[in-house]
Amino acid sequence: MYQLSPNIELLYTEAGDYHDRVRAAAADGFDAVEMWGPTGVDAPSTPKDLPALKAALEETGTQLTAQLSEPRTQFMIPPWDHSEFFRKLDEGVAIAQDLGCPRIVVGSGTGFGGWKRQVQLDKLIEIYQKAIAQIEGSGITLVLEPVNVRVDHPGSLLDRTAEGVYVARGVDSPFFGVLYDIYHSAVEGEDMAAELANAGDIVKYVQLADAPGRGEPGTGDLDWPATLATLRASGYDGPIGLEYYPRAASAESVRYIREVAAGA
Repeated sequence: MYQLSPNIELLYTEAGDYHDRVRAAAADGFDAVEMWGPTGVDAPSTPKDLPALKAALEETGTQLTAQLSEPRTQFMIPPWDHSEFFRKLDEGVAIAQDLGCPRIVVGSGTGFGGWKRQVQLDKLIEIYQKAIAQIEGSGITLVLEPVNVRVDHPGSLLDRTAEGVYVARGVDSPFFGVLYDIYHSAVEGEDMAAELANAGDIVKYVQLADAPGRGEPGTGDLDWPATLATLRASGYDGPIGLEYYPRAASAESVRYIREVAAGA
């Protein structure tokens, strides 16, 4: 049975502020949640009351499984000043440690038309090797997320799972891996079983939404029993973030995927 982790940016919003969403998710039977940026410096994230959020997590015994890095830096676009990313990385790690969150989700930013793709992927390896060295000993894992360019993130450098795996292998750290997002992979037309077989234990976090539409499972074309069976067969047994736009009330929208996950 997979541990499901509702994204409190998108789910349980009916409850009010973020700490109230944690309590609502816990009351609905979840023992984990995820979120976007903790301080809200990047849209669409908004600032969190971190002491209140920590209190809600501790009070309910809920695990925060992932948060986003801030800012969402344009690594490849001139003038190539990454100082704010590295400065905020320390702040993000401190917040993650305080909230008991083991993962920070990082990205690639927009691709730069002035460089070959391979050059940019290799630059990304250098950047994240430096980041891992900076946070050494923190216990926090950075997970790199490839995102689709066909619908949601046009222009993003990293849109293929295999290239995310290439970067992660280049960084070569047990505290760096890939976030495999089932929705983004499906939109890009990838073969899930093949991508996961290539990735192996590089996959350190998973998120889902149905495709097309990025709605709750059961509203699109994906076969969820088969999808989670493929995930299980790959050897992944960690948490799964529910990062989708619900078309029904949150408690109703999670019902189907909870049933499927219970048998996966």
